[in-house]
Amino acid sequence: MSIFFLSYIASDFYQTLMKKTLFTAFITLLSFGLYANNIRVNTAVLTGQNIPGGFTFVSFNMLWDNSWRTSSGPNNWDAAWVFVKYRIESGPGCTVTGNWLPATLSNVNGDHSVTTNNGVAPAVAAAADNTGVFAHRAGDGTGNINWGDVRLRWNYGVDGLASGCVVTIKVFAVEMVHVPGGSFFVGDGSVTLSGQLRNGPTNTAYQITGEGAVTLGGLSAGSLNNSNGSQTVADDFNNVTTQTLPATFPKGFAAFYSMKYEISAEQYAEFLNVLTVTQQLARHAATVVNRYINNGVTPPNRNAVKCSILPIGGTPGTYGSDLNNNNIYNETADGQNIGITNLSSQDILAYYDWAGLRPMTELEFEKMSRGNLPAVPNEFAWGSATLYATSYAALTNSGAGNELPNSPSTTLGNANYSLTNVGIGGPFRVGIFATATSSRVASGASYYGIMELTGNAWEMPVGLGHVAGRSFTGLHGNGNISATGFANVDNWPGANGNSSWTTSNAGVNAGSTQAAGMMFRGGSWSQPNWLRVSDRDFSSWPGLNARENRIGGRAVRTAP
Repeated sequence: MSIFFLSYIASDFYQTLMKKTLFTAFITLLSFGLYANNIRVNTAVLTGQNIPGGFTFVSFNMLWDNSWRTSSGPNNWDAAWVFVKYRIESGPGCTVTGNWLPATLSNVNGDHSVTTNNGVAPAVAAAADNTGVFAHRAGDGTGNINWGDVRLRWNYGVDGLASGCVVTIKVFAVEMVHVPGGSFFVGDGSVTLSGQLRNGPTNTAYQITGEGAVTLGGLSAGSLNNSNGSQTVADDFNNVTTQTLPATFPKGFAAFYSMKYEISAEQYAEFLNVLTVTQQLARHAATVVNRYINNGVTPPNRNAVKCSILPIGGTPGTYGSDLNNNNIYNETADGQNIGITNLSSQDILAYYDWAGLRPMTELEFEKMSRGNLPAVPNEFAWGSATLYATSYAALTNSGAGNELPNSPSTTLGNANYSLTNVGIGGPFRVGIFATATSSRVASGASYYGIMELTGNAWEMPVGLGHVAGRSFTGLHGNGNISATGFANVDNWPGANGNSSWTTSNAGVNAGSTQAAGMMFRGGSWSQPNWLRVSDRDFSSWPGLNARENRIGGRAVRTAP
């Protein structure tokens, strides 16, 4: 699982605080090699309030297993993206709305601190826009992290809070992987992949060497072209027609962080749990209690998120996981760590905005898959063209935090797709193929240790082949979504529920229109094709009016 939180209520904002634990949870994931897992946050308190300065500290312990940092090979590290939400409960001069809001965290690194319990020196990199911080190892090493008294400075005065407000706070931590800056290749030089990127008129990989503007299409050497004419949805550039990819479009040369895993069922449920009624209904048209996110009575394709209390009037609903459909939520095998699908572009963009993250671009997708290595023809995310093609038949510990495939390959690339998914019918637990002894290939891991970039859930990067995609400038979410439940970041494809092709329809698919400028990469659990890193068959998508059982989410953030 990639996200954990602890809620508490403070009696006031002064030196003595009453703490009440509302919820904690963590699920153990298996790991391999240098790849981290099992992040959790606990014992959160408010401390060190400075009334004249209008700030206090959110203090908590943070732990995760199998952390790493290396200066060789991929030259990267794992990290936690940490952000805080608060809700005003009472207090003199305090407006109680019941809404969860993002806490403004200081953007000065030195305002935050970490006390180590196991000798691992920490580094904290604060976001310039005050939405959160990255915490990671300061130097090379591997092993478990146990950081006591992580203190994040919350500038509550900037949020308009009076010093006597009583608040409830939730601390969220998401597992991330650092993708270092530098040159890399897009396209793999093969002649069989639909729409793949290439160097001008040649069937060779194109090297990204900076973040400057790029000419798309045409037959000039050095232009970023495509294979022309073989896509289900074609680019608006080709051998004859050229376009310009602006310098502001993130190209993957600059360093960024990626979520290690796709969004899990638990992550998405906890996102829904801090929305208003109107926002919840935009993301799930709940009409009957104990209905799943598609408003059905059974889990759609192993998607366990379900509404236990309806959002009605001014009272938000409550969501949890119930894979076995017994109306008892968040049991051990209720699918909390399964990668969630049955989402739309509007759903995942709203999640990204709320978490202070952003969509990846399709160039970043190729960078995070193959790294700075030369392209391999027809390669998958683990760097080879070998793919296991035998059904796993069933899952051991189905729905649990230690869910495993039966008899995965020990030498070929493992992925969840139609030939291995026979009889299972949906996405798997995130990180499912990684064990203590598995190789990068057998684990299905990218060069940088990012999981399930091939198969499981369709990734939805921002694409090059539509003007709505090229207008993307890489702005991050600010922690707030619109009052109507949509991402509202400038130049995000489909921001505010808009689409260049169509508008949202009513009923169970409300808010589910895909955004022009977004595309599909990496394949999914239900397909035998489109799995390879450089496949671009769907370079854009003209207004699918339904949530899609293949679509999941994975956010990124430009490195501070």
